[in-house]
Amino acid sequence: MIIDLGPLATRERYAWMTATVLPRPIAFVSTVSPEGIANLAPFSYFNGVSSTPPVLSVAIGPKRGGVPKDTIRNIEATGELVINVVPRAIAGLMVKTSGDYAPDVSEFDVSGLTRVPSQLVRPPRVGECPIAFECRCLQVVKVGPASMATALVLAEVVLLHVADDVLTDGRVDPRKVDPVARLGASLYATLGEVWSIARPE
Repeated sequence: MIIDLGPLATRERYAWMTATVLPRPIAFVSTVSPEGIANLAPFSYFNGVSSTPPVLSVAIGPKRGGVPKDTIRNIEATGELVINVVPRAIAGLMVKTSGDYAPDVSEFDVSGLTRVPSQLVRPPRVGECPIAFECRCLQVVKVGPASMATALVLAEVVLLHVADDVLTDGRVDPRKVDPVARLGASLYATLGEVWSIARPE
């Protein structure tokens, strides 16, 4: 099968992209509006960019009709965000935060997840997440036509939080983190089998 993505409607293109780029880690992004409302939302176009400086990328598409999401509006207004790593135990609550809520509604309140104060940025961390990156926005790159642009956020990590109970011999143990990955449609996955392959000398 060969698919020409160009002529497809936005939702069809999205369906093919998310069904074939997999698995995708989930950035559970907390931000704060200029009015002080804590926002929380998941995004699965997420990954690491560099180690020096430590930079993460999160791509935030618009709502239907091209309206910017609260997350990107808050990042552009304040320059700050926290990227939390979602464990399987709270997957259902994470999905609950993805609803279309009004800007004055905090998804922390909707989901019942715990706000934990960050140390260097205003947005709170998610207490139930074993890993959290306090970040400042380096750059926002708009991808695509202005009416439907995706905002690619390059976020510099200014502080990393790792729960002690996901460490083994001082290193992060992915099995203990038990992170959730996004697949296509409403499908999610966990790590499954984990194995090691040595790199060539």
